[in-house]
Amino acid sequence: MNAPNEMNFEDLMRFRLEVLRREHRDLDEAIRALEMDGRPDQLILRRLKKQKLSLKDQIVKLEDRLIPDIIA
Repeated sequence: MNAPNEMNFEDLMRFRLEVLRREHRDLDEAIRALEMDGRPDQLILRRLKKQKLSLKDQIVKLEDRLIPDIIA
């Protein structure tokens, strides 16, 4: 009886995962563009890298929830 609710929750998690991945890629491109600039603002660069790392941590946590470890 609860199967539809679980499926909706999983779909929501997958959607959130895709949003986080997209944000991570966007930050990667922004960082790359800043680094190619002649004299990038180091404070902004550091903040973007920290934000990117935080997104990566969130991505890994969601992936772990969606793909359980199965020891064979």
